Amino acid sequence: MAKYYLGIDLGGTNIAAAVIDETHHFIAEHKTPTLSRRPFEAVVADMAQAGRQALAKAGISPQELEHVGIGVPSNINPHNRHMVFANNLGWTNKDIIGEFKKHMDVPVYLANDADCAAYGEALAGAAENYNSVLMLTLGTGVGGGIILDKKIFLGGNGFGCEPGHTIIVTEGQLCTCGRKGCLEAYASVTALIRDTICAMAAAPASMMHQMCGGDMTRVNGRTAFDAAKQGDAAGSLVVQNYIHYLAVGISNYITLLRPEVIILGGGISNEGENLLAPLRKQAYGLLYAGDLIPETPIIKAALGNDAGIVGAAFLGKQYE
Repeated sequence: MAKYYLGIDLGGTNIAAAVIDETHHFIAEHKTPTLSRRPFEAVVADMAQAGRQALAKAGISPQELEHVGIGVPSNINPHNRHMVFANNLGWTNKDIIGEFKKHMDVPVYLANDADCAAYGEALAGAAENYNSVLMLTLGTGVGGGIILDKKIFLGGNGFGCEPGHTIIVTEGQLCTCGRKGCLEAYASVTALIRDTICAMAAAPASMMHQMCGGDMTRVNGRTAFDAAKQGDAAGSLVVQNYIHYLAVGISNYITLLRPEVIILGGGISNEGENLLAPLRKQAYGLLYAGDLIPETPIIKAALGNDAGIVGAAFLGKQYE
C-alpha cells in the first residue's frame, strides 16, 4: 500500500504545501501568500488550509498520511519543539505544532527550513550520493543546513546550526538578526540588492540604470550579474564583492567541517557557473592547507524550491 506524506514550507513570501509519495514523487501541491505581517495564528491557519488544498487535489484524506512535516525559518527548541526566533517573520517562542494541530490533528514534525532543504537534497537531489553535506540557500536571507550520515545535524544541544549567521566581518553590515557582519548581511539577495543600489548611485553611467528603467525599486538579484556579463564595471565590482564574501564564509565552513560536498540553493544559485567557477577559485584559495587536502566540491542544488518541501515531508524518518 502506498505511503503519503505532506510537506509544508513556510517562506517569507509564500506557503507551499505538497503531497509526496514514498519515492519522493509529488502527487499534488498548493501555494498561498504568507502575508507574514498578520498574526501568527492566521498564518498557521493558512498553512493548514494550504495542506488541505494539496490533499484535496491529490484525493487523499489527512487520515491517510504517514505524517506532516513543516519547515520554518527558525531554530527549533528540542525540548518543547517551539520555534525559537524567526527573525525575518518577527516571531519568538511560537508553538507552531500545537497551533497547526488545532486545524489538522495528525502527527506533525518541525524543522528549520534550510535544514529541510539540505535534507531534501540529500534524500533525492544533488547530495543523494553523499553522506556529509553542507547546504546554503541564498535567498532573502542565507539559510544553512548540515547533513551527517543522512541525518540533520542539530549540534550538541539540539538547537541547530546557523551558518548564515556566522560573522565574517567584525562590526560589519547590520543583519536582520540584530548583530553585525553575518554572512547573511553580505551574501543574501537582500544584501546583493542593497549593494547594487549603492553601486548604481555611485556610477550614474552604469548600464544597470537602463536595465531597471531608472527605477531603483526594480533592482533585483540578477541586475548586477546581468550587467557584469555585458562588461559593466559597476556591476562587475558588485559581483566580485559578493563572491568574495560568500567565498570567505564557505572556506571557513570547509576548513571547520570538511564536508563531502557544499551545495548552493536559492535564487542566486541559478547563475550557475557564472557564480560557481569564480567562487570555487576564491574559496579554495582561502582554505587552510588547501593545496594539501582534496578540494570539497561546490555544486548547485538540484531540486530548486522543492528541496525544502521534500525534506519537510520526510522529517519523521529522522526519528526512525
